[in-house]
Amino acid sequence: MRSQGALHADTEILVPFFDVDTMHVVWHGHYVKYLEVARCTLLDQLGHTYNHMLESGYAWPVIDLQLRYVRGAVFGQRLNVRASLVEWENRLKINYLISDAATGERLTRASTVQVAVDITTREMQLASPKVFIDAVQRCLPCAD
Repeated sequence: MRSQGALHADTEILVPFFDVDTMHVVWHGHYVKYLEVARCTLLDQLGHTYNHMLESGYAWPVIDLQLRYVRGAVFGQRLNVRASLVEWENRLKINYLISDAATGERLTRASTVQVAVDITTREMQLASPKVFIDAVQRCLPCAD
């Protein structure tokens, strides 16, 4: 069973015309963009956005991306993209569920893994920086 995560954030996306192919189905590469939108919403909720990460001296590149397509999204469809924080102490792992906003039908499952990299030395960190862990811990009581 896929972890629901300690925290989650939902984002609604209306599939635009420029994201679909000639069959009016979302091109597979655009799902990554939808994940990014949801991930930014989750980071906003944590109060630790990419700007905060940069200010604290760390970049967080994606080192792993997994996608499982169940059913293609189509032009004009309203999607709900849920980003769930499942790991944060040694790496940032987020699970995603993309579903039809009206019916709840599951369309895509995904996960990303990011690691902290010191911007000055370009060294990958073996543990998440304290500033990020603190941001998560401040928000954990909010999840109840």
